[in-house]
Parts: sequence; C-alpha cells; structure tokens
Amino acid sequence: MNRRRLTRLVLCLVLIGGLSLASLVSAQTGSLDHSPADVVKRYFGLDYKGARLDALSIETVSAFTAWHEEPTWGHVVVIRSFTVADHYRQWEVIDRMEVVIPVTFQVVGSVYLETAGFIQGAETEEVRVRVKAVNNRWRIIEPMLPPHVGQKRMANIVREAWLKETDQAKRDRLDLLRDELRKAK
Repeated sequence: MNRRRLTRLVLCLVLIGGLSLASLVSAQTGSLDHSPADVVKRYFGLDYKGARLDALSIETVSAFTAWHEEPTWGHVVVIRSFTVADHYRQWEVIDRMEVVIPVTFQVVGSVYLETAGFIQGAETEEVRVRVKAVNNRWRIIEPMLPPHVGQKRMANIVREAWLKETDQAKRDRLDLLRDELRKAK
C-alpha cells in the first residue's frame, strides 16, 4: 500500500471515529433525535448519585438544564428511588418542542447541611418537569429542585465528611447522621 493511500485510510478512520464520538456526545447532551424523557432520566440519575453535591460533577449535570447556576441549597432530599414517565401519553405535550414529564420520587427525608440534621419523612413526591428544545437540544427548564440524592449515596457522602472532619463534636454529629440515614425506612 502506498503512503498516500495509507494517509487517506487513516484520515477516513479518524473522521469516522470523530463522527461517532460527536454522535455519542450529542446523545448524551439531549439531542432532539432522542426522547426528552432520556434527558430527565440522565439528569435525575446523576442527581441520585450525588453529582450536584460535587463541584467537579456539577458541569456534567448542567448539560441537561437551561440554567447555568443553582442557588446554594440548605438541604438535600434523600430518596429511595425515582421513576420517569417514559411514554409520551403520560406527558403533557405543549407542542413539538416542549413537554411536561411527570417524575415520581420515593422520599425518605431531608438532610439539613448546616446542622447535619436529618428529618425523616417517607412520602411519594411527584414533580412535573418541563423540558424544552433549546439550541437543538432537550433541556430541563423547570423546576429547579434541591438535590435528590439516593439514601446509600447520602450515607457515603456523610461518611466521607466524617473521615475528613477533625473536630470531635462535628464527627459525633456526622456519625449520628449516618446512623439515622442507614435506619431510615
């Protein structure tokens, strides 16, 4: 094979790889070719894992929303699970470029960050998430909810804070909080 053919082959392979990567990225960031429910699932899936509590991960989550900054939340909603209505018949269709998708959370309670306090409150919370086409991507435009983090993940976050804490009184409070999270039903 001569040098020119080899160069063309490599260039084609790089181009195909680049197009595949661009396609993957567009799927991850809410391409209009995909269901708007996918954006809602990905956003709350990352939220469930605690991505909105980590400064390094917040950029990943913001790719799914129309807002670029969030307020400083004083509490975290601790959840057992969430479900997103998959089928368009369960949605409120405003028009081709805007829908409202119901999301249901199985709430365990809330953790208040400043006091490291936990208020247990098992309930089912239903939220109507408005998704709209913005710059050729599906984006969540409302509501802006406080973080909804999974129960086990929240207990692990508290454990990580406990390991880093040097003040014994604060460590004791974090230890109590972790126990409360583990026992919550």
